[in-house]
Amino acid sequence: MKLRDLVEAGALQLAEAGVAFGHGTHNAFDEAAWLVLWKLGLPLDTDLDALQGGGQDISAAQQAEVDALLHARIHTRRPAAYLTREAWLQGVSFYVDERAIVPRSLIAEPLASGDIDAWLDPATHNVLDLCTGNGSLAVLAALAWPDVQVDAADISTDALEVARINVERHGLQERIRLIASDGLSAVPGPYDLILCNPPYVNARAMAELPPEYRAEPALALDGNAGGGTDGMDFIRRLLRDAAAHLTPHGVLVLEIGNERQHFEQAFAELESVWLDTSAGADQVLLLTRDALAASFPSP
Repeated sequence: MKLRDLVEAGALQLAEAGVAFGHGTHNAFDEAAWLVLWKLGLPLDTDLDALQGGGQDISAAQQAEVDALLHARIHTRRPAAYLTREAWLQGVSFYVDERAIVPRSLIAEPLASGDIDAWLDPATHNVLDLCTGNGSLAVLAALAWPDVQVDAADISTDALEVARINVERHGLQERIRLIASDGLSAVPGPYDLILCNPPYVNARAMAELPPEYRAEPALALDGNAGGGTDGMDFIRRLLRDAAAHLTPHGVLVLEIGNERQHFEQAFAELESVWLDTSAGADQVLLLTRDALAASFPSP
């Protein structure tokens, strides 16, 4: 069997099984290619057609290994990244396991493209990645801005252990500090920039999540921990406290996924700047300290 044939057969299996995507891929073919190439030890950007044209055959033993991995993906419904222990964000490789959600934050796009830079003061030095999970945004921020220091905070000490693996993997121990913190409660500040991909999924959507998403820590997804239903419980607390943790020129970049309607209902008077991403211009927003202070004045 040729490589492309193996990938196509795997894609058919995934499609027929009705697995859910969204943890690094968005369709059965790309997911199958990821799993097949990873299991065969081939680069994920391998040209399937070039190898097929070169006459490379996949041995029966290799096919059996791929089949076992696809079987695990289908029957456990765990995201592929938990099976491979690797995820990619903006072309950067990260370790991940079930202690943290699979990195996929859209904040990575304006961070990598430089779209956030225009909002930053030339003296920007201190950055906070709040709800850091496996530390991917903290690492990307440190790579994007070689002169900044980054605090990476999370309430989950398990997630911070995963983040530590990635900080060390990228040799950034001197520039990224890991902090156990419930929201902003234990971070020092003030910061020139806060990045935050918080729990924001509303109660109805949480109840309807497919098994792949239920395999992730609910703490990182469920935005209703305060007893609400609109997914904005953590964000309400964050926005109330954010201005006090920002420098005068500081900004907060916040991801809210598909919850723009709930966000705007909860914060109707808040002046927001929506950033373009591959998922549209309604999933990531930027808030200045002045806007936050105006909507949430200090007591």
